[in-house]
Amino acid sequence: MSTGTARPFDLDTLVRLSRERERATGRRAVIVQPVARLAVPAGMRQPLGCDAVAMPAEFGPRLLERLPRVGCVYEDGPRWWWIVPAESDVALEWPPSAFYSPGALVPDAAREPVLVHRPEGSVPYTPPIPLYLALCRMSGAVPGWAGPVRA
Repeated sequence: MSTGTARPFDLDTLVRLSRERERATGRRAVIVQPVARLAVPAGMRQPLGCDAVAMPAEFGPRLLERLPRVGCVYEDGPRWWWIVPAESDVALEWPPSAFYSPGALVPDAAREPVLVHRPEGSVPYTPPIPLYLALCRMSGAVPGWAGPVRA
């Protein structure tokens, strides 16, 4: 791997690291087994890695209409999942109605998520800032940077 190139960990690596940490600390970590990992359609590139943002299903169709660009979107019944670039949670406080999932893992789906929207391009991402702002507006949450300034 060349310098400056980030590669996301696969699930096997994360489990191995967790077990090594258990042995080193003597404490057993609680690992929640994901039901599914959102699979990006074949032929799509993932140059920035993949995370996902879940939200209540009733927001899904309205968000599709409002966003200027939409990437891959999945639904598992009660939630819609939006693929975003990895680390899209940095400096963003996603509203309480959202669930941010590093690695696009679906921890407790009632059923296997299905693809409901595929973009025309070759990358699966929905831009996180427009998604964040639209979700804040729909849920009545105030974006983190719009709150009161503290001295």
